[in-house]
Amino acid sequence: MANNDEDRYVVQNKDRGGWDVKKENAERSSGHFNTQKEAIDRAREIVDNTGGGRGDIRIQGRDGKFRDSDSGRKNESPRKDTR
Repeated sequence: MANNDEDRYVVQNKDRGGWDVKKENAERSSGHFNTQKEAIDRAREIVDNTGGGRGDIRIQGRDGKFRDSDSGRKNESPRKDTR
């Protein structure tokens, strides 16, 4: 199980527009991006580099609710996802 230091959050930046990649309880973001896709891609890179791919990426929707999460590469099962 990953600890929270390995998790990253993709959240909307209401002040500047665009999307931020943040660590839980962090004041500053790890990066600011124009599109959510760019932020998700960067969050994946960070999780792979800092947590050895064991962290999770939590993705916030425009409504402020977390709509999805993505496991790091070390958390992936070799079985096909059937949901």
